[in-house]
Amino acid sequence: MPNALPVPGKSLLSPDNHALILVDHQSQMAFATHSIDLATLRNNTALICKAAAGFRVPTLLTTVAEKSFSGPLFPEIKEVFPEAKVVDRTTMNCWEDPQVTTQLNRFDKDRLTFAGLWTGVCIVGPVISAIEQGFKVHVITDASGDVSTEAHERAVQRMVQAGAVPMTSIQYLLELQRDWARTATYAMTTGIAMAHGGSYGIGINYAKTMFNASEGGNH
Repeated sequence: MPNALPVPGKSLLSPDNHALILVDHQSQMAFATHSIDLATLRNNTALICKAAAGFRVPTLLTTVAEKSFSGPLFPEIKEVFPEAKVVDRTTMNCWEDPQVTTQLNRFDKDRLTFAGLWTGVCIVGPVISAIEQGFKVHVITDASGDVSTEAHERAVQRMVQAGAVPMTSIQYLLELQRDWARTATYAMTTGIAMAHGGSYGIGINYAKTMFNASEGGNH
């Protein structure tokens, strides 16, 4: 019989064990995205950006043909990372651009988390490439999108079959926090949830306003 121990699973994400790669959250790519409502996509992207910045997760921003075709990044990304260098490239698979792999090697993380547009092209490519080179990979599926629901779902299925782990934006935020007794990041986490967490965030705001309640006691 296994012996239960109060320690987290090694496969869980933590602020210091992975890097986040945001791929092509750009205007032209968003125009043709139909697997998710654009307002929802922007909201979820803002959520994971704030989570990564708040927990100091190494983050790489990359675009494709920004000036000649695809346009600027979502403003939500630039607001969170105003000084970040954005890697612009020509390759659909960002993994094939040495600027990207050089930066990821500098991060020195064996776990990578991806989100972006489109799921079936610009996310599938680097995810499969990273897995084949020995990286552990997560994909934030509700901060990604494609030209149709079919395209998005088949892409997620293909990545899962290759070994990637799918997750949502709220899962990402709460997995980084993981313990409400971590007071240093408690207010930040609940603040992000209230701003971007939909009904969950409304519930937090209600509890705090009406009862001064908090998860796990007073913080």
